[in-house]
Amino acid sequence: MFEAFAVSTGVVALGEIGDKTQLLALLLAARWRQPKPIIAGILVATLANHALAAWLGAWLTSVVDPAWMRWILGGSFLAVALWMLVPDEVDASASHGPGRLGVFGITVVAFFLAEMGDKTQIATVMLAAKYPSLQAVIVGTTLGMMIANVPAVLLGERAVRLVPAEWVHRIAAAVFALLGLAVLAGWGG
Repeated sequence: MFEAFAVSTGVVALGEIGDKTQLLALLLAARWRQPKPIIAGILVATLANHALAAWLGAWLTSVVDPAWMRWILGGSFLAVALWMLVPDEVDASASHGPGRLGVFGITVVAFFLAEMGDKTQIATVMLAAKYPSLQAVIVGTTLGMMIANVPAVLLGERAVRLVPAEWVHRIAAAVFALLGLAVLAGWGG
């Protein structure tokens, strides 16, 4: 259970650096300068999105033969490793005003939608398929998102200038590649 939590946290925290949702966090923080509702919105959206993704990963393990699942998971981790090397761009639609939803509501909606099909959502599906503890994966991936996005909200652009996003993406790609190779080799739980 600790391994699922630790790997989920680390992989998503690394994978989120420079990701479009982190860029969205920067954009929201710069636009409204209200960190508390933005952070709360990120948390709610991530919990909802990653819970659905983890459920999908667990369901896949119940319907796909374990021998095939190993190849699917291993290949998926390797594909995400390559995907990590492709830079993300934030959608310009996030610059509209919050309207009736307020800053919290627009953050929840924007983050939930931005995570759909995102690398970290796909990683959550794969991690939930690899590890039997859905709670550890959901809490870990959510914590990883918060580790990457809260500093972006609080510190703005300075947060991503500490380490170049390109290097963080390379490290995350290497982690995903190692996970993929480990799964294909039959190592780990």
